[in-house]
Amino acid sequence: MRAVTLITGASSGIGAELARVFAAHGHELVLVARRERELAALADAIAATGGRRPTVLAFDLAQRDAVARVAAELAAHELEPANVVNNAGFGLAGLSASLDRDEQLTMIDLNVRALTELSLVFTDSLAGHRGGILNVASIAAFLPGPGMAVYYATKAYVLSFSEALHNELKPRGVRVTALCPGPVATGFQVRAGLRPGGVGDQAMLALPARRVAELGYHGLVRGKRVVVPGIDNRMAVFFTRVLPHGFLLPIVANRMRAARVADKL
Repeated sequence: MRAVTLITGASSGIGAELARVFAAHGHELVLVARRERELAALADAIAATGGRRPTVLAFDLAQRDAVARVAAELAAHELEPANVVNNAGFGLAGLSASLDRDEQLTMIDLNVRALTELSLVFTDSLAGHRGGILNVASIAAFLPGPGMAVYYATKAYVLSFSEALHNELKPRGVRVTALCPGPVATGFQVRAGLRPGGVGDQAMLALPARRVAELGYHGLVRGKRVVVPGIDNRMAVFFTRVLPHGFLLPIVANRMRAARVADKL
């Protein structure tokens, strides 16, 4: 069995940059996302740099049988994860009672359930390789977010779960890191219904996706529990911890209201 790094949500944005960073450090990859064309193009680009071409699995991880299908495909190719990178996820901007309920439940399935299953199903393999789990959360994880309530809640789960798993799996030699980026210019904003120039594009807090991926990779290698890229983002997280939520919630609500596109109001 060959050891691989499994990366979800790898077709664009931070996920694609994580794939490039891990490949640059000699990891053989398995890339998982819904968009097969984008995954294949990324795999070709990585192969062109001289590395082994990543295995591409075009699965929708929000489907209840997706993780079992991923595991079966890995076994069929005689591959086993040394690292799992859970990047797949999406957000929706708007008031929870007004947004499509099924879409919000799908968000929970992808951001929470699939991430949890992928974090647990390969633990024996990860321990055998003394590898790790990199779970992509967000600075949204540090407080409730009216205007994106379910998304913020899913990221709070990812952070809490990852920190606990860091403690539980450390004795087995498995590193677990929660990567909590701030705004990054990716396709996330369009999918979420955030307008250009809104919260997701603020230059003060924004870092390039490549830099976020590099910091996440090195944080995992060093066994860090939580990585918050960027000094401005770390300052923002500090204030979420020292200021009362009752003070912060109206600020978040106003910022989200200003950032939403008209058809999401």
